[in-house]
Amino acid sequence: MNRPVCGNALIVLGCYPAYDHFPSAQGTTHEKEKLRGVKRQDIQYDFDLYREKVPIRGVADAYLSVVDLWPEEAHDTIMFVHGYAGVLESWEFQINHFVNQGYRVVAPDLRGHGQSDAPFTNYTMDEMVDDLQAIVETLNLPERFVLVAHSFGGAIAVEYANAHPERLSKLVLIATAGEFPLPKSAQRLLKMPLRTLQPFWRYRPKWDAELHVMKRMAANNMQHWQGWSLMRNITTPTLVMIGAKDFYFPRDVFEEVGRAIPNAEVYDVGASKHKVQLERHEAANRAIERFITGDERRTWRSTTPKSQRLKHRPWIRNYSKETPATVPIPRRTLPEFLESAAGWVPKRAATVFFGNKLTYEQLNQQVNQFANVLHGMGVRPGDRVAVALPNMPQLIIAYYAILKIGGVVVLPNPEADSAQMLSEISQTKPKVVITLRSNRRLTEAIRGSTSAEHIILADIRSTLSSVTFKRLMTQWDVDDSEMDGEDWQAPGLAMNALLQDAPVAAPRVTVAPDDLAAILFTSGTTEAPKGVCLTHYNLVANTVQTRHWLGHLAYGKQVCLAAIPLVHSYGMTNAMNIPIAMGATIVLLPVFEVQQVLEHISLHRPTIFPGVPPMYSALMRAPDVRSYGLSSIRACISGAAPLPIEAQEAFEKLTRGRLVEGYGLTEASPVTHANPLEGVRKTGSIGVPIPNTDAKIVDMFSGEDLPPGQIGELLVKGPQVMAGYWHPKGGIDRETTDAVLKDGWLDTGDVAVRDDDGYFRIISRRRDTIMMGDYSVYPRDVEEVIYENNKVMEVAVVGIGTEGEEQKIKAFVVPRPGSELSQEEIMALCERRLESYEIPWEIEFREALPKSFIGKVLRRVLVSEQ
Repeated sequence: MNRPVCGNALIVLGCYPAYDHFPSAQGTTHEKEKLRGVKRQDIQYDFDLYREKVPIRGVADAYLSVVDLWPEEAHDTIMFVHGYAGVLESWEFQINHFVNQGYRVVAPDLRGHGQSDAPFTNYTMDEMVDDLQAIVETLNLPERFVLVAHSFGGAIAVEYANAHPERLSKLVLIATAGEFPLPKSAQRLLKMPLRTLQPFWRYRPKWDAELHVMKRMAANNMQHWQGWSLMRNITTPTLVMIGAKDFYFPRDVFEEVGRAIPNAEVYDVGASKHKVQLERHEAANRAIERFITGDERRTWRSTTPKSQRLKHRPWIRNYSKETPATVPIPRRTLPEFLESAAGWVPKRAATVFFGNKLTYEQLNQQVNQFANVLHGMGVRPGDRVAVALPNMPQLIIAYYAILKIGGVVVLPNPEADSAQMLSEISQTKPKVVITLRSNRRLTEAIRGSTSAEHIILADIRSTLSSVTFKRLMTQWDVDDSEMDGEDWQAPGLAMNALLQDAPVAAPRVTVAPDDLAAILFTSGTTEAPKGVCLTHYNLVANTVQTRHWLGHLAYGKQVCLAAIPLVHSYGMTNAMNIPIAMGATIVLLPVFEVQQVLEHISLHRPTIFPGVPPMYSALMRAPDVRSYGLSSIRACISGAAPLPIEAQEAFEKLTRGRLVEGYGLTEASPVTHANPLEGVRKTGSIGVPIPNTDAKIVDMFSGEDLPPGQIGELLVKGPQVMAGYWHPKGGIDRETTDAVLKDGWLDTGDVAVRDDDGYFRIISRRRDTIMMGDYSVYPRDVEEVIYENNKVMEVAVVGIGTEGEEQKIKAFVVPRPGSELSQEEIMALCERRLESYEIPWEIEFREALPKSFIGKVLRRVLVSEQ
């Protein structure tokens, strides 16, 4: 069709000359602040972490911002192009859906829109089409891909389909017109000079393009574009989607598009206005998917079973509905999670520490300041900085500041005695050590026996109550005589004082995803602690993998109760990195005290509560626990130690919360398995491997793969698996690493079994297996039977005797306070429920069991005491 267009339109609206006639303060490019015009509605992926920079051809130092999400084994590629004054986030429902369906998804912010640079060019159609081709070439898109476009983005897509028909397999046009006649009111507005409109621009309700971009794009492109002849030349299979209530432009310019394009399929979604992909996103997604796959029989009930993809992972079919089969891992560094949260939810409380709050904006600023402090002290990429702090804001500040300048965070085991902690710190040769001012003994020991050039001291005493402070010092094995006093001249620099005058802009340091980020020491439950080397990619991967396991939790709306130590890999990922990646508030507790935890739950209403079995058991025994409002917690994830079945069932009955057991190890950042929060959950199982993770059971002697149902050794593989173990002389210790890491497969040291559904069950640590003649006895089998007696609070079973010879089974039992428990009734239970060779030879009652700082029973200590 031909619609008359005013021949003077270019003159009336202003046909601006080349960009070099309109220089900005920065030259040919325009420095942009991040535009946040689209509210996140369906946040599953943080698009900022997947942005790539594509050079704008012909313009110096100007780039397009393009989101590129590339899941494992992606079977096709879709590019989404937004419309005039739009932004790529307008495709958020489609991006999330199609990435979860296994498509590679590419979505640009057009030139001058969103987070793309806004050079003072003419914004002609030739420039816009060339930008798409630059994206195709720079990001190495496949030979043929699907192009989906909205509104005037559809006009650009029509031009691209004419210029490069060989590159497109399918074309989808949503609310696209054959021409775009602007109403007179819009034309009058665009005739106004920039200087007149500029003061009012900050009040714009929905535009996500710079003002000069909108004027030039309208005058030099959209206002005079006629696409009817181009549409008639399209040979690519095309779907045209329109809304019945779309009156953004005259109806005929929408309805004629389907008739102009040869053999086009037309789909009217019904009750929708112009933004069809947002207003009727489910209908739009179904139509696009039906068209792309060619499945004309696909209905609203149809879904693509996850089990049809990645068939070597049969457990995928048991994932919760909201957990994708695989997630794209962004090639980014960990601090970018914090920077993104500071941009999206700057005023949201990031940390809460006994009434003191830091917003994400403040936290990111203090991280930048401390990064400048450390950089000024000479910390450079690869240098180690040891952090020995309890859960407190300074720990998070130090952690992210070190990573931001390419340093390596060293997290020693805080429960270790001074000699062991100093050994762990010393073998990494840190340039700086950050610890508590109150721990006088450790501070003086660090000064006298490490290579640290600087000691930075954080103060916590004034924040905590005297009871909590004393409990913390006791946990750190510090008595009154070893604390700081008024007359003690601390041999270090006060962290708060260092932050006061530091620059707030982040130092410019290049850090790569594969750079070493952290060295964490294993808990040493069965052998001496080892330093585990984790890269930024490892930590980013596990953060993204585990975050998607938690289901659809709204960004910037969650509260995480962090009572688990953040210096342990489980706490680091689940109580710090994941909440920050979700823009959540972290409520910090430096020690676990039942009453204090309950009061914080009542006050802050956390939605996420990662913990360890002893924590949940202790809360379960608290009087009147229901009155504290534990129902706010959506996800209780138990890790770091086996969760007794009896404790799990009792806790869920008592609190009505969802408590699931997971599994991981420091060498895997740490999470590899978890039970689904929804759907099939098998009690006593560690669940199934999380997205992007492979797992198998192998024979403990031959190393051959074993089928479901047979007990063997658990091996795992995935992007979260460590780079290796730290060598005391520096770098990766190849000998110890190669002993457990071969061809990407990590030997966990755990004995396990897998069932036909892909659920794994940990039987025992290999070193904990008790040899009884020709039989192998696994401690958990005996412990679960003893736990059936409700007078038993805790139990640990070990083998006594020389390794390699027949051992004797001994059970250490902690009775519930006030109960009358006898050895005879435990023996009677075991004789009734166990095989003769599994029955303990001896039962010893204790008031407590030796544990690591995360609550894992130290079996080696029990054995060494015999």
